[in-house]
Amino acid sequence: MPSSLRLEQLRSREAPLEMGSEEFRALGHALVDRIAEFMGSIRSRRVTPAERPEAVRAILGAAETLPEQGTGAEQLLHRAADLLFDHSLLNGHPRFCGYITSSPAPVGVLAELLAAAVNANVGGWKLAPMASEIEAQVVRWIAEFIGYGAGCGGLLVSGGNMANLTCFLAARAALAGWDIRKDGLAGGPRLCVYASTETHTWIQKAADIAGLGTDSIRWLPATAGQRLDLSALRTQYRRDLDDGHRPFLVVGSAGTVSTGAVDPLGELSAFCREHTLWFHVDGAYGAFAAAAAGAPEDLGSLSLADSIAVDPHKWLYAPLEAGCALVREPGALLRAFSYHPPYYNFEVDAVNYFDLGPQNSRGFRALKIWLAFQQAGAAGYRKMIGDDIDLAKHLYSLAEAHPELEALTHNLSITTLRYVPPELRASLGAEQTEAYLNELNQRLLALLESSGEAFASNAIIDGRYALRFCIVNFRTSTADVEAMPQLVLRLGREVHEELKPARAADEPG
Repeated sequence: MPSSLRLEQLRSREAPLEMGSEEFRALGHALVDRIAEFMGSIRSRRVTPAERPEAVRAILGAAETLPEQGTGAEQLLHRAADLLFDHSLLNGHPRFCGYITSSPAPVGVLAELLAAAVNANVGGWKLAPMASEIEAQVVRWIAEFIGYGAGCGGLLVSGGNMANLTCFLAARAALAGWDIRKDGLAGGPRLCVYASTETHTWIQKAADIAGLGTDSIRWLPATAGQRLDLSALRTQYRRDLDDGHRPFLVVGSAGTVSTGAVDPLGELSAFCREHTLWFHVDGAYGAFAAAAAGAPEDLGSLSLADSIAVDPHKWLYAPLEAGCALVREPGALLRAFSYHPPYYNFEVDAVNYFDLGPQNSRGFRALKIWLAFQQAGAAGYRKMIGDDIDLAKHLYSLAEAHPELEALTHNLSITTLRYVPPELRASLGAEQTEAYLNELNQRLLALLESSGEAFASNAIIDGRYALRFCIVNFRTSTADVEAMPQLVLRLGREVHEELKPARAADEPG
């Protein structure tokens, strides 16, 4: 037991982490000024410093041991800002078109500060009454925006993997055919799921975590348009029934990660209804496009899904992290996740989010989405998403028109293309030419990324190595898009000149 002297000392306790309001105000103002300067200068910065891991570790001082004594917050914040602003990949840069990670909305940046100040634990309603209600409203607004049922259930999670996993587990609990949460997989026949080969790798993680194993996934071929092949689904389903397996889940993509293709969602839904299967849509990227003018017709069938995964930190431009799992029937999440041990005392006529997903302690992710929805409005979001799509179309048309570029695909806001030297145009499709173009474009992409002038990623389209440009960026303009082909041409020609001697030596004769 602490001594009386010790307890007396603690009457005026001074903790090393405490900060007076005036000091906090001064440090906060200074930091916001730094952040504002950073945002204002982002266009003039390199998209990435392209530093080696060992260089970044040296700059950080990664080998240093934990300090015994503390350092003033002002010095620490100044150094942290320098490290992050000068040594990060800037996904808020207008020429970042690499992955499906958006520019963060400035109001979302401020929302993160406000949310952290309250530090709400949005697990139980009692712990976070206003934050819980804001999350419930955000879930309804997301569903409304993409045309899903207003009476659906859902919650915010970290991102697409967790949103898809949450829906996967809801489907497993609903359609296994036995009490799988109690008896486990041993309680019945082997479960199996269906997905296109273009489906994101989340499904492998989900099958693994859920105990089914990755061999439970029936990988279905994609058509020439990178869409799930329905005839292959029908054939594989019949084969699994004949083998005594229990199919329970079909996954459709609303915007594949490589090319943005949208599966035939309406036909997949009809198949699932006919055979009493759970129809899940991975809409982490593309579902939000359902609200935009000229959206793919298949996105009109989102309302038919039993569950949908979406990522506000993709096409709602929310700062990381923000994913959302939606289910048509709200009780499906409760039946998949709810447990009530005796030490829980959260009986209240409201949603307790620990009942609806894998987390108990949960951060206040909803505020940044809630504020941005109100700042832009649904019309503002429809316009921004439509602008991104139009810019990707423009890039595709520029590539299509240039004799040294081959436009490969365009779906939603993703365009894929590759550099083709003029003298190789006539031999496209030949094995040797295709192997050379794959090497050339792979090296080109590495050079492009390290240039700091722009950032792209890659896709493999029917065996062809492609440069992949994905625009989910409200800062990207026509001028930025029109600079991309010129950059690809300059770097492509440079790589071709380096590779030509080796290619000539390999040619027969």
